[in-house]
Amino acid sequence: MRTLNIFVVTWSLAIFCALSFTICVIYGLLTPHSLHMHEFLEMVLPAYEWGSFPLFFVGLVESFLYGAYAGLVYVPLYNFFLKRWGSR
Repeated sequence: MRTLNIFVVTWSLAIFCALSFTICVIYGLLTPHSLHMHEFLEMVLPAYEWGSFPLFFVGLVESFLYGAYAGLVYVPLYNFFLKRWGSR
């Protein structure tokens, strides 16, 4: 039974979400308006507004924090259930 390391998973998810956000924004800038999801990004990232360069960094930080939150919640849950039912 090997538990997950909270720091590794949290940093991995946080960086993954930040990179995904950046890729989505770049994709949105390179494609026609009808092909990108700027409305979705504005819904899930409350302080983010499409087309505002300073708010890009706010969206980047929000994405990073969402990923970190996911890691901080997931790892303890995983490790708890692994210890409880993992050896069966």
